[in-house]
Amino acid sequence: MPAPQTLLLGAAGFIGQHIAIALRDAGHNVLACARDTRRLTAMGFDTLAADLTDPATHSPEFWRPHVENCTRVINCAGLLTGRDADFEAVHVAAPQAVYAALPATARGVLISAIGINADTPFATYRRRGEKAAQAAPIPVTILRPGLVLADGSYGGSSLARALAALPMVTPVVGNGNQPFNPIHADDLAALAIEAINADTPAQPIEIGGPGEITQAALLTSLRAWLGLRPARILHLPLPLARLMGRIGDSLRLAPISATSVQQLEQGVATDITEQSRHFQTRPRGFAAFLRARPSQTQDLWHARLYLLRPVLRLTLALMWLASGLIGLLLPVDSFLPYVSGLLPDTMLIVAARITGAIDLLIALALLRAWRLKQIAWLQFAMVAGYTVGLTLINPALWLAPFGGLLKNLPILVLIMIHRVLEEER
Repeated sequence: MPAPQTLLLGAAGFIGQHIAIALRDAGHNVLACARDTRRLTAMGFDTLAADLTDPATHSPEFWRPHVENCTRVINCAGLLTGRDADFEAVHVAAPQAVYAALPATARGVLISAIGINADTPFATYRRRGEKAAQAAPIPVTILRPGLVLADGSYGGSSLARALAALPMVTPVVGNGNQPFNPIHADDLAALAIEAINADTPAQPIEIGGPGEITQAALLTSLRAWLGLRPARILHLPLPLARLMGRIGDSLRLAPISATSVQQLEQGVATDITEQSRHFQTRPRGFAAFLRARPSQTQDLWHARLYLLRPVLRLTLALMWLASGLIGLLLPVDSFLPYVSGLLPDTMLIVAARITGAIDLLIALALLRAWRLKQIAWLQFAMVAGYTVGLTLINPALWLAPFGGLLKNLPILVLIMIHRVLEEER
């Protein structure tokens, strides 16, 4: 008979990967479930590829053949941003199907989040996910961590590093005195493993590290860890910070969002009284785990590139918007003299208008952050196509004043950098 397994949902995520390693180190036979399981397979895990937004995963029948030997489940799956339908699928519908499919003797843990009483999609569906766990036919312990840090970063922890690495200033929301008690992802993983093997309360348990640190001190410490000189604290007025959050939501600049601004505005401190009462694991404090590993070059690169990533996307969107409007609206006699000769004028005019429309669609896709990795290849193909086509029509454009076609070379490089930066998972 196959050995009992522990099903791990969201195993490819920031927290999920730490829990997967910790489970394996603790002797568990892990079934790592994620939308893309290639990295997990390469790490030696048994894997189950499943997209939790797929309606097929919302039926217990989908899961039963896979979880018949699972005696434990840890649910790390979650979204920071997305459509309501995706939030409902990932936080509610798919977990409900998993809980129903597991053997009656199984136990579970849900990794939820602190501060989910806000009126945001993230908070709303986290609450609904907790209700689904509490109504499950198996016992599910709900853990609510605050700010989770680790050797790597994702989401809020990436934003904290990026803010700490800004040149000249370190921005904080409001007065910067908001409290945090971060927990290392490895310590959270140890608590989750302890929770699936113990009788714990039905009510959610807040999870965090010992001691508190202010927002300003947290960012200052991260800046020093990155090896950067101290910078002046820049206090962002709350109305300005909230406006930036709303703009981030509208342009899909996560984790610059109303939710992240609200968390920075209020702080992310957890009450660890119940955690200390029910668990033997004693997490390290922020200073202890920050000093446990020196920062590397890649840490500094990531911190400095993180906020340049949305800037690059919006810059490319502006370029394509301008290019599209020019292609659609520029008078014919303004561009025909430069491209006439190889093809009929009528064909050149039609091509200019069609490519202008395509350029506008690319700009819209970039502004809405729609399929960015695929759109990057389309951008590359369009610029390369323009370059080759115009070279054939009029090679002298390479020698045009102010750069001409020569400017397309750095644009192609920027598009490739944009494509690389969008590869988060």
